[in-house]
Amino acid sequence: MEYLSKQRYDEIAAELQHLISVVYPQVQDDLAEASAQGDRSDNAGYREARRMQGKTISRIRFLQRILEHARVINPDVLPKDRVSLLSQVEFTNLATNVRMKFEIVSPHEMDLEAGKISLKSPIGAALMGKKVGEIAEAQVPSGILRLRIESITQ
Repeated sequence: MEYLSKQRYDEIAAELQHLISVVYPQVQDDLAEASAQGDRSDNAGYREARRMQGKTISRIRFLQRILEHARVINPDVLPKDRVSLLSQVEFTNLATNVRMKFEIVSPHEMDLEAGKISLKSPIGAALMGKKVGEIAEAQVPSGILRLRIESITQ
């Protein structure tokens, strides 16, 4: 089961609907047009249309599985005093004294540029359940990071 914010759930549902109602019919039309051009063994357009068909079907199935197993998170029931899903966490790397701020999200919402890290990432997993002032230790490829929680907001 995957937990998603309402916003991300709606984005995935919209992408799925677009693929089903717009992209897939266009791929089918392209495939029919390429197929009508004759010999399929020498037809690069046909091979490309088949590749796009497979890619589109694969993406549709992937998104359907996500939505089938997804649960939308009610932020009102999440703890406010501990790091949890959808928490904005500000922490200090004790080795470098650098402060960072990230939102803890599901793997399907992760976006480092937007400041969103997965709860399944080493840092996200280490922060989960911690309170302000506590030290989290994250096992990362370069070693162990010691992180002090500075603030938690929802």
